Amino acid sequence: MKPKHQRLVLAIIAFVALIGAGFIAAAALREEASYFYTPTTLAKAQVAPGQAIRLGGMVQPGSIVRAADGVSISFTVQDRDAAQKVAYRGITPDLFVEGSGVVADGRMRPDGVFIADSLLAKHDENYVPKELADIDMTAAEHTKDTIAK
Repeated sequence: MKPKHQRLVLAIIAFVALIGAGFIAAAALREEASYFYTPTTLAKAQVAPGQAIRLGGMVQPGSIVRAADGVSISFTVQDRDAAQKVAYRGITPDLFVEGSGVVADGRMRPDGVFIADSLLAKHDENYVPKELADIDMTAAEHTKDTIAK
């Protein structure tokens, strides 16, 4: 076989291998993907119990109930039109409070309760850590002292 034909065959084999690897990666990601739902879209969707999903919304004020064991918690995630009951067992993030945003990874139980495996608390762009809440940052804006001279 001529060297030109050998390079062409090698290029075709490499292209087929690349396409095959892409299909294998896509199939693996499809099994591990978790779709994002708000309480409204979750209420309308036909989600099978046990299917991995991600639920996001606001923690409804007055809905957080902590169990006596200290690590189990239940609360309600809401958006404008719907609400979803959530159960979680674990340590909650520091920013997890009533009225704050939350994203929970988990699965639906057959009884309609969302069982969260992990919680991510969201904050707005005006977030200030608790440790820095009482510091007056306006005084630093008006000083002429800088690190770079």
